[in-house]
Amino acid sequence: MIIVLFGHINFILKEYRVLLPSRVLLLAACRAAMSVLLCLAAGAVCLYLILYYNVFKGARYCSSVKLRGKTAIVTGSNTGIGKSTALDLAKRGARVIIACRNKDKAEAAAFDIRTESGNNQVVFMQLDLGSLESVRSFVKTFLETEPRLDILINNAGVVGHGHTDDDFDLAFGVNHLGPFLLTNLLLERLQKCGPSRVVTVASIGHRLGKAHFPLMTSKKDLVSGQSMWRNLQAYCDSKLCNVLFTRELANRLEGTSVSCFCLHPGYINAELSQSLSLWLQLLLMPFAKLFLQDPEGGAQTTLHCALQEGIEPFSGRYFSNCALQQVGAKGRDDALAKKLWEVSERLASL
Repeated sequence: MIIVLFGHINFILKEYRVLLPSRVLLLAACRAAMSVLLCLAAGAVCLYLILYYNVFKGARYCSSVKLRGKTAIVTGSNTGIGKSTALDLAKRGARVIIACRNKDKAEAAAFDIRTESGNNQVVFMQLDLGSLESVRSFVKTFLETEPRLDILINNAGVVGHGHTDDDFDLAFGVNHLGPFLLTNLLLERLQKCGPSRVVTVASIGHRLGKAHFPLMTSKKDLVSGQSMWRNLQAYCDSKLCNVLFTRELANRLEGTSVSCFCLHPGYINAELSQSLSLWLQLLLMPFAKLFLQDPEGGAQTTLHCALQEGIEPFSGRYFSNCALQQVGAKGRDDALAKKLWEVSERLASL
């Protein structure tokens, strides 16, 4: 291609009768420019490969463990990471409860999973984590109809401005308070069926999160304004709550047969980004296509935490890329975790 380009340049120079010395100088300049462009292109490719394989591309969870006779709940499993997680569990033979708010989408997802996995034990139960009444109704139905629970995966999450049915900040209510209540109401069944696990999908964004206890109890927005940055900060705050909740839950479950873990799923091109403005989605699309993992890749660390043997001693800890990782300083604060638990108990009327 470069040789052809040089040929075209040389032809143009001859056509316009550019003097030989000048032509030689121009061709030399073109060659130098092309060499620079080639070096830049090669450098860009190398940088992309380094970033993709060392930062963005996640590890794969490889295990042949079977789950026949086991029951798992996966919240937010009608799409994205949750659906990929539910599909993997179904392929392993588990009875999978698709716990979602939107009935039509959830039933369609359950049908897809049953078809692809060949497992008919995939059922939908309605759950709106933005409504504490809905959480209690879901638990009541589940306990009356399902004899066991082995794995609870708190996967559902939102980014965006708004309020829950109980008038809490949307991200705080759906990402933390709803799963907090759900987990607590199901703990007795989890203990009865142990060894069992609770897995909560957090995010590396917890490192930027803050705990706003006065605002939590007042039911005001945890972050003021309606900008994209406000939504992202509220999301990071809720993910810090996930990490602290998991830490305190492990402390309270010490000596039982239930272990719990939280995780960063990686950098995922998932429907969570649809809550961003259209112009921002368009702006991020090339980056997403080049760097971000698909939902199946994003489900790998969730599966590791749910299924990997021998990690029970690390209950309450944080995983990323299918490996144990250190959380941010706030996520290691036991006093903060205990206070969040107590505040959450009051807010959820436990």
